[in-house]
Amino acid sequence: MNVVILAAGMGKRMQSALPKVLHPLAGKPLLRHVIDTARSLSPSKLCVIYGHGGAAVPEMVGKLTLETGVAIETALQQPQLGTGHAVMQGVPQLDEGVPTLVLYGDVPLTTAASLARLVEAAGSDKLAILTVEQANPFGLGRIVRENGSIVRIVEEKDASEAERAIREINSGIMVVPTVHLKKWLAALSNNNAQGEYYLTDIVAQAVADGVPVVSAQPSAEWEVAGVNSKVQLAELERRHQLNIAHALLERGVTLMDPARIDVRGELVCGRDVVIDVGCVFEGRVELADGVTVGPHCVLVNATVGAGATIKPFCHIEDAVVGDKSQIGPYARLRPGTELGEDVHVGNFVEIKNATVAAHSKANHLAYIGDATIGSRVNIGAGTITCNYDGANKFRTVIEDDAFIGSDSQLVAPVTVGKGATLGAGTTLTKDAPAGKLTISRPKQMTLDGWTRPVKVKK
Repeated sequence: MNVVILAAGMGKRMQSALPKVLHPLAGKPLLRHVIDTARSLSPSKLCVIYGHGGAAVPEMVGKLTLETGVAIETALQQPQLGTGHAVMQGVPQLDEGVPTLVLYGDVPLTTAASLARLVEAAGSDKLAILTVEQANPFGLGRIVRENGSIVRIVEEKDASEAERAIREINSGIMVVPTVHLKKWLAALSNNNAQGEYYLTDIVAQAVADGVPVVSAQPSAEWEVAGVNSKVQLAELERRHQLNIAHALLERGVTLMDPARIDVRGELVCGRDVVIDVGCVFEGRVELADGVTVGPHCVLVNATVGAGATIKPFCHIEDAVVGDKSQIGPYARLRPGTELGEDVHVGNFVEIKNATVAAHSKANHLAYIGDATIGSRVNIGAGTITCNYDGANKFRTVIEDDAFIGSDSQLVAPVTVGKGATLGAGTTLTKDAPAGKLTISRPKQMTLDGWTRPVKVKK
């Protein structure tokens, strides 16, 4: 099967310099959704027709080809003279021995299952159209039938009053025998209200040539909804997120409000996972059995172990959280963070490129960067690892059972030995020996006769 994806439109109503098909839905471009669905059907040829946006669309397609290793061809439509003209640009790349599926880069939610039904209905010798009945079909092409058989498609501007009353509409998605497609495209005329070459005109040619015209229907109307404005993009975003939410619910995930979750990638959940409102998941996020995620958290490419609790307003990116750990509220785990079992990271604690072993705690107001933290370590409030000298970064090592007093600064590279204690307010510039108390602070003094300054009146 060949697949041609039409993605040349400007999208004037989007009010944006970004080509319409590159606007994101659930964290990835509209066109990427369509390409991913098309690739799931294992096409022998896949071609994207682009136009507006210069090199942006082929650049995106090129990156996707490199990422997946699957070749995706592109063809330029310039100028844009309608859907039929767009498909013409891909004709040289089509294999005549298999049918051609025509998709649209701004119709992102069509499912592979619906497309598979359409392909099956078409077989190798029929023209098959994905149609749907709409209560308000204004502006859309109508399916005209005679004795139940499709005979043609008429566009809104060219339709009679009786034809405008038809509720069955053309989604534009169709499967066509490629040998016939090439012949029919060559015979298209632009004698219509728009002065364009309509792909839909091939239906009448198929009827004239005795090629059966059949239809298939999607599982839901939203599968054929396109994006022409930011309003429609927002509507499809909510529809897509609700679909994801329903799938999570069916798999046993507890969502405190299915209308208030955003998955912009892949969210994999174990049993008895609870997700509160306002959470955003980007990239690939894995939540193991019994994980609880509090409200308004952002997780990006993260793995959270069984029984862990993520309290409200946490940001976790490219990080691993161990089983039974407690994070937050208001904690930030940056890339390279790996936490062991039962690690406590409290409010306003930031960890970056660091490993923290089991049962260690940093409960509040700390920065741990480029560090290796052992087990059962307690890190007091206000502690920071001074890992950057303005040019290079260095590592701090804190061994098992160490106690770091509040408001300590550990100037890397430095090691705190096993069981060592740092007194509050210590600035550590040399290694602290295991099992001993290390203190760095000036002697406390009280100055007699000192008075607090008084503001001078002007």
